[in-house]
Amino acid sequence: QLQLVESGGGLVQPGGSLRLSCAVSGRTWDSYYIGWFRQAPGKGREGVSCIVETSVSAKYADSVVGRFAISRDDAKHTIYLQMNNLKPEDTAVYYCAARKTIQTECVRLESVYDFWGQGTQVTVSS
Repeated sequence: QLQLVESGGGLVQPGGSLRLSCAVSGRTWDSYYIGWFRQAPGKGREGVSCIVETSVSAKYADSVVGRFAISRDDAKHTIYLQMNNLKPEDTAVYYCAARKTIQTECVRLESVYDFWGQGTQVTVSS
């Protein structure tokens, strides 16, 4: 079992930045990869980014390419999502999720993830 806790959300003006953190606890010695998802009001959950081990393995939704960066610090069991040049359409609840697997390539598909955090609100507004 893995437990995930997100933090770092808040209110930011358009063009601003936030860094979300996802702290992982439990069976952290197991192989897993992490995804970040978001859900805006009235919309489905969108896979924003995922990472296996290093940033080389990272994947991003087209809507955030060049603005968001995912990274992982295994010594701290924490995954980060750096969000720059935020736009109002980035407003959503952001979730991190973990998939227990030995696969070396991650996917941004909600259904394959095994464990989820409770989410953190990001609001981009002037």
